[in-house]
This record gives sequence, structure tokens and C-alpha cells, in this order.
Amino acid sequence: MSTAAEPNTADARVAAVVAPSRSGADQFMRRLLRLPEGNTSTAAEARSAFQKSLAFTACRCLLMYIVLPFVLPVVGIASGVGPVVGIIVGLLAMASIVYSIRRFWRAEHSKRWHYTVFGTVIIGFLVYLTIKDVAELLS
Repeated sequence: MSTAAEPNTADARVAAVVAPSRSGADQFMRRLLRLPEGNTSTAAEARSAFQKSLAFTACRCLLMYIVLPFVLPVVGIASGVGPVVGIIVGLLAMASIVYSIRRFWRAEHSKRWHYTVFGTVIIGFLVYLTIKDVAELLS
């Protein structure tokens, strides 16, 4: 028999699962990413989002550095469309990376900080390339 002073151990375990203790940095990132409380994603979903965002970024690189500069000019197509395609595909790649970072955080994945750093570096590179493409369009 439990009294009012003694917490029910089953309730305490549920509370621990529902509201995990987070560091200040974790809480900041969850607010920055505008995530709801609790785990709303699984590790498998996080890995899937990661794989898709990497595939998208790889496709961008293949387009921008193989297909557009070498393959299409040989066929006589695509002179001057590189910057436009680069901007569109780069923005989609950045959105995909942010989506996958959010998935890692929603799942409380053990490698969420690693992927956040990795994704942020890739986004920084994509921002640089987008600025470069915009400058090329404007000149």
C-alpha cells in the first residue's frame, strides 16, 4: 500500500521516460529547431532522413560538377543554366539537411550532436555555393 508521501514507482518510471533530463545545450537546440516535447521520431526514421539528405546533396554535386559542366555541353545543351540549377538544388539540399537534423533531435538519437555539426558544415558550404551562383547570375 502506498501513501500520499510515497510516489508510485510505476508513475515515477513513466515520468522519467516522458520527461528526460536534458542539458542546457540540448534544450537550446530543441527550442531552435522548434521541436515538441518528447520523442516523436525513431532512430530508424532519423537514419532514413539522413540517408535521403546525403543522397540529395550527392545528386547536387553530380549535377553541378559532372553533368552540367561536362556532359550537357558535349551534347550542346545547358549553357548558362548551371547557376539556376545550383541555386534550386542547393536550397532543396539545405532544406533536406535541416529536416534530417530535426529528425535526429526528435528521436533523441545518440549521434544527434555529431550529425548537427556535420549538417551545419554542409549547409555552410551550400550557402557559399548559393551566394557564388547568385553572384554569377547577377554579373
